[in-house]
Amino acid sequence: MSCNTVKKTNSPAIKNAPIEGLAEGNGSFNNYHLAALVIGVPWLVKRMLPIVNRGGFKTYLFLLVVLGVPVTCAYWTFMSYFGRRVNEKVVLPGRNLEEYITIHDPELKAKYHDKEKIPMQLFHDAYFEGKIDFNGDVLDILESRHDWAKMVFTIPLFKYVLFTFVPEVIKHTEDQDEEQIRDNYDRGDDFYEWFLGPRMIYTSGVIRDIEHEESLEQLQDNKLTIVCEKLNLQPDDHLLDIGCGWGTLAAFAHKNYKCKVTGVTLARNQTKFGNDRIAKNGGDPERAKIICTDYRYIPGGRGAYTKIVSLEMAEHVGIRRYQAFLRQVYNLLDDDGLFVLQVSGFHQHWQFEDLIWGLFMNKYIFPGADASCSLGWVVQQVEKAGFEVKNIDVLGVHYSATLWRWYKNWIANKDAVIEKYGDRWYRIWVFFLAYSTIISRNGGCSVFQLTLHKRLNAYPRVLGIPFHTSIHVTPRVEIQPVD
Repeated sequence: MSCNTVKKTNSPAIKNAPIEGLAEGNGSFNNYHLAALVIGVPWLVKRMLPIVNRGGFKTYLFLLVVLGVPVTCAYWTFMSYFGRRVNEKVVLPGRNLEEYITIHDPELKAKYHDKEKIPMQLFHDAYFEGKIDFNGDVLDILESRHDWAKMVFTIPLFKYVLFTFVPEVIKHTEDQDEEQIRDNYDRGDDFYEWFLGPRMIYTSGVIRDIEHEESLEQLQDNKLTIVCEKLNLQPDDHLLDIGCGWGTLAAFAHKNYKCKVTGVTLARNQTKFGNDRIAKNGGDPERAKIICTDYRYIPGGRGAYTKIVSLEMAEHVGIRRYQAFLRQVYNLLDDDGLFVLQVSGFHQHWQFEDLIWGLFMNKYIFPGADASCSLGWVVQQVEKAGFEVKNIDVLGVHYSATLWRWYKNWIANKDAVIEKYGDRWYRIWVFFLAYSTIISRNGGCSVFQLTLHKRLNAYPRVLGIPFHTSIHVTPRVEIQPVD
């Protein structure tokens, strides 16, 4: 393939992108430039303004504090508007905005038309309010987003970051967690079933066959099997599922691997649903149960669980409490135990679009989930807490496949959603599912599945080789040793 072309895929397993859906965005940003401006602008102001040029170092520090945020915002805004695309292998069609979306609001319509692109944040907020509509399938139109939307930082975005996101990151209290989780997951099981389907699993599935479109249920069963095999579950194990959702993994592990299971969730609806699911699958209530409690109060002392799993819950713990959470897991885990941690996060090499999408997610979909960080950051945190990394699988494209199936379920249930929850909720979620299908397929966000154990000299590492899944491969060719 030429270095000046891009490679399209044609796999039934995912939503394959059209050429314009593979266009790179603006990734121009430099921390050194920003630091120079934050330090340098107050120095220039101090030298040039008569009122402050006679002050000393304290005056400079005062200006640094006063001007730091405005300078940072100005730099982010400038670079988001004028930075270059990562590359221009994909030439955008250059169509008029009206071919993609219809603006009903007169003020917006007067400002954004023809070739004048609309800021993505402004667009999605207006879309949620019914001021704008897509001219066709939401996912298909979003594939061409770079032709009609610009990924720039706006005043509302900065307001959200400074006055909502940052304070919540700093506080991240127990009451905040409870309010956000219950507001989300106790909304109604029907709301989630309309896109999650009968498995009721709100985490990424796993593709096993790229030549066929596996069902959503098959993707999730693939994931459940992989997780249980990575944990090497045995009948005498006690598995702890932190952030167990509707309890499907707990029921699956108990039913198929005969182990004892304790699932933990803050949502009351999920607790009842999970315990009912375990019972319907013939589970023993003395050996498998879902409890409704904050993760801070998980029952059991040191080494109480031989296996622990947490699938896409740690993001909600927050950056401030992440290390405390991992240390808690370390203490709950048996010294010879295993821990599978699956988290969603960004890559370090981001584009402005990824950040704008991430802020949308934090505001509308997963409030409080501020620990969606890079894989490098996660590895650093788990090692700091005393864990050793056995294996890592990056599942971004698998998440895209899962989200695509969720998207199709959601639009199939459009009328039912709108009738019970209203048009606004439908619009927010159809945008989330469509846009996230693209972002995770294109690498803007991903899912990392880590298999961990304690970093102890006495850990029996060799016994883990049979279920170290990534090293057990089936060769595609007949292998002949080299003489």
